[in-house]
Amino acid sequence: MRKDAAAIITALGKLPVELVITTNGTRIAEMLPALIAGGIKTVNISLDTLQPEKFLFITRRDLFHQVRSNIELLLHHKITVKINMVVMKGLNDNEIKDFIDWTKHNPIQIRFIEFMPFSGNKWTSNKMFSLDEILATIAKDFTMLPVKAAPHDTAKSFMIPGHEGSFAVISTMTAPFCSTCNRMRLTADGKLKNCLFSDGETDLLGPLRNNQDVLPLIQASIWSKKKELGGQLIEHFEKLDADSIKNRSMITIGG
Repeated sequence: MRKDAAAIITALGKLPVELVITTNGTRIAEMLPALIAGGIKTVNISLDTLQPEKFLFITRRDLFHQVRSNIELLLHHKITVKINMVVMKGLNDNEIKDFIDWTKHNPIQIRFIEFMPFSGNKWTSNKMFSLDEILATIAKDFTMLPVKAAPHDTAKSFMIPGHEGSFAVISTMTAPFCSTCNRMRLTADGKLKNCLFSDGETDLLGPLRNNQDVLPLIQASIWSKKKELGGQLIEHFEKLDADSIKNRSMITIGG
């Protein structure tokens, strides 16, 4: 994290935009004053397991209890919390019920995410746990009611009667939402991606530092956006060759 992250967040908070941050949740406590000053009312936290030992295996950091404590801190300050959980067969698909149970008395939204191919993440189709499989797993123990989607939503949302929280599924692989997606991503090194899976990027940082007008570059990037999934994931996921995809690792894309 940049040493001036707090200053950046506070400065962004002065702009007429809605700020949401995605984080691994390890430094929430020390950053909380900046989040509040920046007017951030929603925090997305990446958390793929509720088991401390598995958390250590996945992240290689023994910080599970710190993350859980920080989530409670956000809820205490009435900040909306969404949990991003990438579901993988044989790793954490047996924890779906545990995550849903968490929403019983906590006003959080669990967002189950289909495992997506990125450089270096060793994606294979047999690790992918689909939208239908996620919903079927939840339906064994709970009654689900669909929630009407807002414009440009990337997640399919559901509620469970009697639960304070809710859940959603981001089904990029089996039921993509490209026709209504309005997302653009600006990487940490100043490149604009018009799709998470785009094989090309538009450099904005260089021109910006040279005092060039970047608006035409942004517009050109938008107009060059492919119809679906960056034009790279057009085959059914079971036939997809992840090594053929030209992209970065997710950690270097950010957004």
